[in-house]
Amino acid sequence: MVNPVSRWAGEVFGAVAGRLAETIPACLVEAHARARHAHEQLRTRTQEAYGHGLHAAQYETLAAGLAPIRGTTSRRLQGRTVTVVGGNAILPIRYAQKNVPVTEARLRKAYGFRADLIRRHGPKPIQLSFDLGMEDLDEDQVHPDVALLPPDLQLVIVAYACSLEQGVMRVEWGSAGLLHGDRHLTWHHHEPLFPPADPRAA
Repeated sequence: MVNPVSRWAGEVFGAVAGRLAETIPACLVEAHARARHAHEQLRTRTQEAYGHGLHAAQYETLAAGLAPIRGTTSRRLQGRTVTVVGGNAILPIRYAQKNVPVTEARLRKAYGFRADLIRRHGPKPIQLSFDLGMEDLDEDQVHPDVALLPPDLQLVIVAYACSLEQGVMRVEWGSAGLLHGDRHLTWHHHEPLFPPADPRAA
Protein backbone atom coordinates (compact mmCIF):
# COMPACT_ATOMS: atom_id res chain seq x y z
CA MET A 1 0.00 0.00 0.00
CA VAL A 2 1.30 3.44 -0.93
CA ASN A 3 1.73 5.90 1.92
CA PRO A 4 -0.06 9.12 0.95
CA VAL A 5 1.45 12.44 1.98
CA SER A 6 -0.88 14.06 4.48
CA ARG A 7 -1.18 17.76 5.16
CA TRP A 8 0.54 17.27 8.52
CA ALA A 9 3.49 15.40 7.00
CA GLY A 10 3.87 18.00 4.28
CA GLU A 11 3.92 20.83 6.81
CA VAL A 12 6.47 19.07 9.02
CA PHE A 13 8.84 17.62 6.40
CA GLY A 14 8.11 19.53 3.20
CA ALA A 15 9.15 17.99 -0.11
CA VAL A 16 10.76 14.90 1.46
CA ALA A 17 7.62 13.81 3.33
CA GLY A 18 6.70 11.21 0.73
CA ARG A 19 10.11 9.52 0.79
CA LEU A 20 10.06 9.45 4.57
CA ALA A 21 6.60 7.91 4.64
CA GLU A 22 7.78 5.09 2.38
CA THR A 23 11.24 4.57 3.89
CA ILE A 24 10.49 4.63 7.62
CA PRO A 25 8.18 1.57 7.77
CA ALA A 26 10.51 -0.34 5.43
CA CYS A 27 13.40 0.37 7.82
CA LEU A 28 11.39 -1.00 10.75
CA VAL A 29 10.61 -4.18 8.80
CA GLU A 30 14.35 -4.56 8.18
CA ALA A 31 15.09 -3.98 11.88
CA HIS A 32 12.65 -6.73 12.79
CA ALA A 33 14.26 -9.12 10.29
CA ARG A 34 17.72 -8.45 11.72
CA ALA A 35 16.53 -8.95 15.30
CA ARG A 36 14.71 -12.17 14.41
CA HIS A 37 17.84 -13.46 12.69
CA ALA A 38 19.89 -12.75 15.83
CA HIS A 39 17.33 -14.62 17.92
CA GLU A 40 17.42 -17.63 15.59
CA GLN A 41 21.22 -17.70 15.56
CA LEU A 42 21.46 -17.74 19.36
CA ARG A 43 18.69 -20.37 19.71
CA THR A 44 17.62 -19.06 23.10
CA ARG A 45 14.32 -19.91 24.74
CA THR A 46 13.72 -16.31 25.76
CA GLN A 47 13.31 -13.31 23.48
CA GLU A 48 16.07 -11.22 25.02
CA ALA A 49 18.21 -11.34 21.88
CA TYR A 50 15.25 -10.26 19.77
CA GLY A 51 14.21 -7.41 22.05
CA HIS A 52 17.70 -5.97 22.54
CA GLY A 53 18.51 -6.51 18.87
CA LEU A 54 15.37 -4.73 17.73
CA HIS A 55 16.04 -1.78 20.02
CA ALA A 56 19.48 -1.27 18.50
CA ALA A 57 18.51 -2.12 14.93
CA GLN A 58 15.60 0.33 14.82
CA TYR A 59 17.99 3.26 15.17
CA GLU A 60 20.59 1.83 12.82
CA THR A 61 18.21 0.96 10.00
CA LEU A 62 16.53 4.37 10.19
CA ALA A 63 19.89 6.15 10.15
CA ALA A 64 21.06 4.16 7.11
CA GLY A 65 17.75 4.26 5.26
CA LEU A 66 17.10 7.97 5.74
CA ALA A 67 20.69 9.14 5.19
CA PRO A 68 20.27 9.70 1.40
CA ILE A 69 17.26 11.98 1.94
CA ARG A 70 18.01 15.69 1.60
CA GLY A 71 18.32 17.56 4.89
CA THR A 72 19.07 14.44 6.95
CA THR A 73 21.74 14.44 9.65
CA SER A 74 22.33 12.29 12.71
CA ARG A 75 23.20 12.78 16.37
CA ARG A 76 24.79 10.26 18.69
CA LEU A 77 22.61 10.18 21.80
CA GLN A 78 22.39 7.63 24.60
CA GLY A 79 24.70 5.37 22.60
CA ARG A 80 22.32 5.38 19.61
CA THR A 81 22.29 7.24 16.30
CA VAL A 82 19.19 9.44 16.25
CA THR A 83 18.19 10.65 12.80
CA VAL A 84 17.27 14.31 12.31
CA VAL A 85 15.43 15.47 9.19
CA GLY A 86 15.35 19.22 8.84
CA GLY A 87 14.59 20.41 12.35
CA ASN A 88 12.85 17.19 13.40
CA ALA A 89 14.36 14.29 15.33
CA ILE A 90 12.87 10.87 14.55
CA LEU A 91 12.30 8.76 17.67
CA PRO A 92 11.24 5.12 17.13
CA ILE A 93 9.28 3.45 19.93
CA ARG A 94 8.02 -0.13 19.91
CA TYR A 95 4.94 0.28 22.07
CA ALA A 96 3.34 -3.17 21.85
CA GLN A 97 3.87 -6.78 20.83
CA LYS A 98 0.32 -7.09 19.50
CA ASN A 99 -1.82 -5.04 17.15
CA VAL A 100 -3.39 -2.50 19.50
CA PRO A 101 -4.14 1.21 18.94
CA VAL A 102 -1.23 3.61 19.17
CA THR A 103 -3.20 5.58 21.76
CA GLU A 104 -2.19 2.83 24.21
CA ALA A 105 1.49 3.66 23.76
CA ARG A 106 3.50 4.26 26.90
CA LEU A 107 7.16 4.28 27.85
CA ARG A 108 8.81 1.64 30.00
CA LYS A 109 9.99 4.35 32.40
CA ALA A 110 8.60 7.77 33.30
CA TYR A 111 12.11 9.23 33.46
CA GLY A 112 15.34 8.95 31.51
CA PHE A 113 16.53 9.76 28.00
CA ARG A 114 13.39 9.09 25.97
CA ALA A 115 11.05 10.66 28.51
CA ASP A 116 13.19 13.81 28.77
CA LEU A 117 13.47 13.99 24.99
CA ILE A 118 9.69 13.87 24.58
CA ARG A 119 9.02 16.37 27.37
CA ARG A 120 11.60 18.85 26.11
CA HIS A 121 11.14 18.57 22.33
CA GLY A 122 7.62 17.24 21.89
CA PRO A 123 4.51 19.43 22.04
CA LYS A 124 3.33 20.67 25.39
CA PRO A 125 0.99 18.05 26.88
CA ILE A 126 -2.70 18.76 26.70
CA GLN A 127 -3.72 19.65 30.25
CA LEU A 128 -6.79 20.83 32.08
CA SER A 129 -7.22 24.58 32.26
CA PHE A 130 -6.32 24.81 35.94
CA ASP A 131 -2.75 24.71 37.18
CA LEU A 132 -1.68 21.18 38.11
CA GLY A 133 1.55 22.42 39.65
CA MET A 134 3.69 20.66 37.06
CA GLU A 135 6.73 22.66 36.07
CA ASP A 136 8.88 22.17 33.01
CA LEU A 137 12.11 20.29 33.45
CA ASP A 138 15.01 22.41 34.66
CA GLU A 139 18.18 22.18 32.61
CA ASP A 140 20.05 20.45 35.44
CA GLN A 141 17.33 17.77 35.59
CA VAL A 142 17.40 16.94 31.86
CA HIS A 143 19.30 13.88 30.65
CA PRO A 144 22.83 15.07 29.68
CA ASP A 145 22.45 13.97 26.04
CA VAL A 146 19.10 15.73 25.70
CA ALA A 147 20.60 18.93 27.13
CA LEU A 148 23.06 19.01 24.20
CA LEU A 149 20.29 19.37 21.63
CA PRO A 150 19.21 22.79 20.31
CA PRO A 151 16.06 23.97 22.10
CA ASP A 152 14.16 24.56 18.84
CA LEU A 153 14.49 20.93 17.72
CA GLN A 154 11.10 19.27 17.21
CA LEU A 155 10.34 15.60 17.84
CA VAL A 156 8.44 13.20 15.60
CA ILE A 157 7.60 9.88 17.22
CA VAL A 158 7.39 6.72 15.12
CA ALA A 159 5.39 4.28 17.25
CA TYR A 160 5.04 0.70 16.09
CA ALA A 161 3.64 -2.64 17.21
CA CYS A 162 5.93 -5.57 16.45
CA SER A 163 6.55 -9.11 17.65
CA LEU A 164 8.98 -11.91 16.93
CA GLU A 165 6.24 -14.09 15.48
CA GLN A 166 4.16 -11.55 13.53
CA GLY A 167 6.69 -8.90 12.59
CA VAL A 168 5.65 -5.27 12.15
CA MET A 169 1.87 -5.07 12.51
CA ARG A 170 1.20 -1.35 12.88
CA VAL A 171 3.22 1.84 12.37
CA GLU A 172 2.11 5.39 13.09
CA TRP A 173 3.95 8.68 13.26
CA GLY A 174 3.03 11.99 14.78
CA SER A 175 3.63 14.30 17.71
CA ALA A 176 2.98 13.44 21.34
CA GLY A 177 3.63 15.02 24.70
CA LEU A 178 4.34 13.48 28.07
CA LEU A 179 3.24 14.75 31.45
CA HIS A 180 5.86 14.94 34.16
CA GLY A 181 6.00 11.63 36.03
CA ASP A 182 3.74 9.85 33.54
CA ARG A 183 4.55 7.12 31.01
CA HIS A 184 1.51 7.44 28.71
CA LEU A 185 1.97 9.45 25.53
CA THR A 186 -0.57 12.19 24.88
CA TRP A 187 -0.98 12.36 21.11
CA HIS A 188 -1.57 15.72 19.48
CA HIS A 189 -1.51 14.12 16.04
CA HIS A 190 -0.90 10.62 14.72
CA GLU A 191 -1.47 8.86 11.43
CA PRO A 192 -0.64 5.44 9.96
CA LEU A 193 2.31 4.42 7.87
CA PHE A 194 2.05 1.18 5.93
CA PRO A 195 4.91 -1.36 5.87
CA PRO A 196 5.79 -2.85 2.48
CA ALA A 197 3.56 -5.76 1.50
CA ASP A 198 6.65 -7.77 0.51
CA PRO A 199 9.20 -7.76 3.39
CA ARG A 200 11.96 -8.24 0.83
CA ALA A 201 11.17 -4.70 -0.36
CA ALA A 202 12.71 -3.42 2.86
